[in-house]
Amino acid sequence: MFLGRGQNIRPINGSVSITACINLPPEVNSAGLLTQFEGGVKDYKWLDYTTPRIMFLIATMLIISQAFHSVLKRFGIPIFISQIFAGLLLSRPVLQVIKVADKIITPEHVQLIGSMGNIGIAFFIFQSGVKMDISMVAKVGRKAWYIGILSVIAPLVALIPGSMVPSGGGPTGLFITPLYYMTAYPVIFCLLTHLKILNSELGRLAQSSAIVADFLSYATILFLTLSQVAYSSPPKAIQLCVYILTFIVIVMVVVRPAMLLIARMTPEGKEVSRTGLYVVVLILLLFLSFARLFYSEFTVLGLYILGLAVPHGPPLGSALVNKFDTMISGFFLPIFVTTSAMRLHDLSLHTFNSLIWHNIALAGLAALVKFGACALLLLYWKMHRNDAMALALIMNIKGIVEMAFYTFASDGRYVSPNMFRFMLGVVIVTGSVVPILVRKLYDPSRKYAGYQIKKLVDCKPESELQIVSCIHVPSNIISAINLLSISSPTNESPIVVNVLHLIKLNGQATSIFVSHQSKNKNIYTYCYSENVILSFKKFGGLHWGAASINAFTAISPPDLMHDDICTLALDKLASLVILPFHRTWFIDGSLESEDQTVRNLNLCVLEKAPCSVGILIDHGNLKRPVTHTDSSSADSLSNVAMLFIGGNDDREALTFAKRMVRDNKVRLTVVHFIAASDNGDVDWETILDSEVLRGVENSEYIRYVKHVVKDGAETVKIVHSIVSEFELIIVGRRYNLESPQTSCLKQWSEFPELGILGDLLASKDLGGKCSVLVMQQQRKN
Repeated sequence: MFLGRGQNIRPINGSVSITACINLPPEVNSAGLLTQFEGGVKDYKWLDYTTPRIMFLIATMLIISQAFHSVLKRFGIPIFISQIFAGLLLSRPVLQVIKVADKIITPEHVQLIGSMGNIGIAFFIFQSGVKMDISMVAKVGRKAWYIGILSVIAPLVALIPGSMVPSGGGPTGLFITPLYYMTAYPVIFCLLTHLKILNSELGRLAQSSAIVADFLSYATILFLTLSQVAYSSPPKAIQLCVYILTFIVIVMVVVRPAMLLIARMTPEGKEVSRTGLYVVVLILLLFLSFARLFYSEFTVLGLYILGLAVPHGPPLGSALVNKFDTMISGFFLPIFVTTSAMRLHDLSLHTFNSLIWHNIALAGLAALVKFGACALLLLYWKMHRNDAMALALIMNIKGIVEMAFYTFASDGRYVSPNMFRFMLGVVIVTGSVVPILVRKLYDPSRKYAGYQIKKLVDCKPESELQIVSCIHVPSNIISAINLLSISSPTNESPIVVNVLHLIKLNGQATSIFVSHQSKNKNIYTYCYSENVILSFKKFGGLHWGAASINAFTAISPPDLMHDDICTLALDKLASLVILPFHRTWFIDGSLESEDQTVRNLNLCVLEKAPCSVGILIDHGNLKRPVTHTDSSSADSLSNVAMLFIGGNDDREALTFAKRMVRDNKVRLTVVHFIAASDNGDVDWETILDSEVLRGVENSEYIRYVKHVVKDGAETVKIVHSIVSEFELIIVGRRYNLESPQTSCLKQWSEFPELGILGDLLASKDLGGKCSVLVMQQQRKN
């Protein structure tokens, strides 16, 4: 048998002699699949060659894992479990049942593919360290500290008596039991991402707690393992301590400065050079080589420490993650998970001895104590019962990191095959059950329960208006400021602008939400948001007493940014969220860029926002009203139109438009489209429309225009004729509302999130002629 892995064999009972048989010369490349069918070569079988068999096995593993996932994902089970099931299906016990074991896969091929999987787990652990901001340990809150420490210390204390029982001449339970109560941050992060609650209140608390528990878990594993080695061989323990301390010193004195030098040599806003990336990869490969020579048991911990030496975020950390993440998580890591499960030699429970049942009891006790300790502490803090149980379950999850420990322990013969089988079962059970239970227990929308309705139509004209304005790119800044200026804030009717700068999470694991009003400024996020903060502070200075500015920065994955927006709107009791459109244009009207992630974000906010939402489509012609009192020229006027058909969204849009006429520098025109088929019937919607239109028809500050139209074609013709007269047109979204005024137009709609009229105004035919604000009244969640 060809032995591709496990150079340092330490069997549990005594020594063992292994004979390795190798075919020379090795058969690597075949003559092709067609050669076998053509019969051109005697006794030729293409699967007898290494390369085609490896390719066939990798394709088989990926296909089977995807087949499992297509079924299990309906129950909320992550793909990681499907990859384990694929490995179990390809293990020798299963293949021997169908009598194709030797024809499809042999132990040497498992070891060879497993070596490829080792690349995946090595880079995964390394990248986990790269993504981690070690300074976050000191910044987590008091609750996270208590939960993180208790989740490790409580089960540790409970397991100490049982873990001291010797394990049949092999290593004591002190080596295995830490894996029962350890909490790995990468596993928690993957679970929260899978459940899409990374940015929720529970998700943020779980992340902070996992950071503390992660470092404490590694510390206890290191301490207990050194204690075990010192018990059996004090000189070896001293030697091991020297190795670890030497490694840490090298990382701090040599590796970390080298990484910082690469980051400093990269020009601001530029990507790291390929040479810098190659240097990092070379350091990683050298470490893996030396780790096997000295003490391979601490490979996982060493890779994590090495990753922590890399500065997180741009330019170096982000470049490493972007360069290798897809390849590692999409190819090499699934191979590692599948081949780890393929190592099983027996799937029955009859071979479990007393030691295995003893460890089953220890694992169950650890899970029960950890769950109880975390849940009771959270209930003591008056957390909702379901949320407390969900967080306690999250802290009990086992995943890829624990599986790596189990696999390396099995390869190094620290644990028996039966023990490895049991450990794999623990990963399968927790990895399958915990996501399902957490999804049942925790509902992120619960925070909106009992939230008061925040509609503009219900706000008093003189009341303070809370607005959340979202910024993605620099061009969004001037657009938002110009719109806020047109909204005409006054001392009698002030506005509070909560500016949220949204930044894509890149090269780091922890989402960040920073308030720039706090005394302790976050320099990292302030540098990114400096232009945003200064621009809006200047706007606040120009409208002193009428506009207040609160600046925030959120760094999170794009598909979870809506949580940051909705949570801020909820906390600030905002009545309106302003979102930039996903398309931007040059000043000549040509398309500049289109970001599909921004569009998906807008759709999520429209669906979940706890207040009204406005999508701003800026073509660059939105002028800020002149603030000097001595300027009265017509050129300083801002011409704004509001297209009114009727309904909740139109009433919300008209209410916002009416706030603008407080400034004599804004000239508002309300264009009312009435259906020719209207027979004068009065219903509740008609009454509400009449109420919001009251005072508009005879107002000296508002120009009111009424158009009777038969169908959507007449509406389009009128819009075409007036669009060039205005810098800004405000419309209601009117999503899925049918009316004669917009008949036959829905089928031509390109962006449903804008509604029919909003989509018409954003179309290429009218593009560049005016800016558009599409408003949606708060939905009843």
